[in-house]
Amino acid sequence: MKKAWWKESVVYQIYPRSYNDSNNDGIGDIPGIIEKLDYIASLGIDVIWLCPVYKSPNDDNGYDISDYRNIMEAFGSMADFDRLLDGVHERGMKLIMDLVVNHSSDEHAWFEASKASKENPYRDYYIWKPGKNGGPPNDWEAFFGGSAWQYDEKTKEYYLHLFTTKQPDLNWENPKVQTEVNDIVKYWFDKGVDGFRMDVISLISKRPEYHNMVSPVFEETIAKQYANGPRVHEFLRNLNKEVLSKYDIMTVGEGPGITLDHGLDYVGEDRDELNMVFHFDHMFMDMGEGGKFDPIPFSLVEFKNVFNQWDEKLAGKGWGSIFLGNHDFPRMVSRFATDKTYRIHAAKLLASMLLSMRGTPYIYQGDELGMTNVAFNDPSDYRDIETLNYFKSLESEAKNPKDYIHNVHKMGRDNARTPMHWTDGKNAGFSDETPWINLNPNFSDINVEDQERNTQSVLNFYRKMVQFRKDNPTLVYGDYESIENNHEQIYSYRRWDETNEFLIVLNFSDQEVDFSPIITGLELLVYNYSDATEDLLMRPWEAKIFRVND
Repeated sequence: MKKAWWKESVVYQIYPRSYNDSNNDGIGDIPGIIEKLDYIASLGIDVIWLCPVYKSPNDDNGYDISDYRNIMEAFGSMADFDRLLDGVHERGMKLIMDLVVNHSSDEHAWFEASKASKENPYRDYYIWKPGKNGGPPNDWEAFFGGSAWQYDEKTKEYYLHLFTTKQPDLNWENPKVQTEVNDIVKYWFDKGVDGFRMDVISLISKRPEYHNMVSPVFEETIAKQYANGPRVHEFLRNLNKEVLSKYDIMTVGEGPGITLDHGLDYVGEDRDELNMVFHFDHMFMDMGEGGKFDPIPFSLVEFKNVFNQWDEKLAGKGWGSIFLGNHDFPRMVSRFATDKTYRIHAAKLLASMLLSMRGTPYIYQGDELGMTNVAFNDPSDYRDIETLNYFKSLESEAKNPKDYIHNVHKMGRDNARTPMHWTDGKNAGFSDETPWINLNPNFSDINVEDQERNTQSVLNFYRKMVQFRKDNPTLVYGDYESIENNHEQIYSYRRWDETNEFLIVLNFSDQEVDFSPIITGLELLVYNYSDATEDLLMRPWEAKIFRVND
């Protein structure tokens, strides 16, 4: 296994709008992040992933970019960004940004020109098609609901938007688009940025036949039709050859539709494409046929199998990412563990897992506190375009959104977008003014200030686990094997190499469980209760990490 700094790194994701507001306008900003760099460094973080801060009309909270070389005014200036980058580097950390090039904003100069006329030189920067039978070119649905095609009255054609109508898809078949992307990436690398998380990069190559949807189950359509198009690897290899390979950077591709069958095609060490991807096998497993807002139960065995299968697929050939949440999903402690009686233990258990698996771990802001989902009672309290479109679809069916708001409480993206909890004071110390989205009211119980003082806090456990991972490279590069994989309450696995062997035991339940694998010579090193013994009678949501001594 080749060693690399990005394999050994721990990544911390920041959603700037919700992190820290320095100028008290209710919106988090770049100077606010600068104020918190010492805090981030204190976690032991190596890499900060910054969600989009580019100029944007903000239809999808910055994932609709109107200028790839400028900063959104609400977030600050380019001078502020330069100060942030310097501050990150001065503290021995690195900064990666979001690259959003499956689509742009409809307010980008390219699209403004593209829609001006069919003869415009920028027309083919986007995907335009004539309609069929008085309607769109096909029956494709957008990720956030409704048709994926928008009619343009002026030129009498439809443009493709796999996301909102204000996010037209770029046409990567046009070599000029590829050159534009290369130039954007080079611009930021020359500034000193250390890599990119590439938004929905698996979607950039479209299948030229544009057939109707292959399945009524949207996740199947994503995997079989929207993602992994015929030229996606050609496009990525070209980007790597022309730009990525010339810098010491890291790349992680967001990969809706990337399955076990495709994983190594993107991240194989012989492929010269990406360092790693975010696959969504575990993030879609609790979604029913109706998608995100049709949640269904899942078992721990299913959950374990996802990690087992991906580790087996990538072992010795590619590299994985380990994540349980981000800005697009519910809070991980509410979704994969519990946010009730055992929330603190459960949050520490998830930290134990994240930081002891093979693959680069990603921590989303606030997860290091055990922040939870929020349950706003009124649809008007929500801000996410995906959630708002869900409410509109219910209304169009003469249904009351309030009758279905429990689905949003469980699965909505705004769960992860409420402001960061810094103190138990006004607006959780996020801002002196009313935030752009309401706070989770439990900030008085879950906040940085309180947890800094408490040696047994979730925050201080994260610091301990990050350091434990750094002190034990076996947890980075060592082999992985699941123990008693069909156990319905315990997730246990070995990590080992020629120097060390560790046993990780995690009780994913509210019950006490007697777990007895046939492994001897156990020395308890890390545990998430204030006291622990070296036996394997596991209390609710208990996590133990042992060294296995011969």
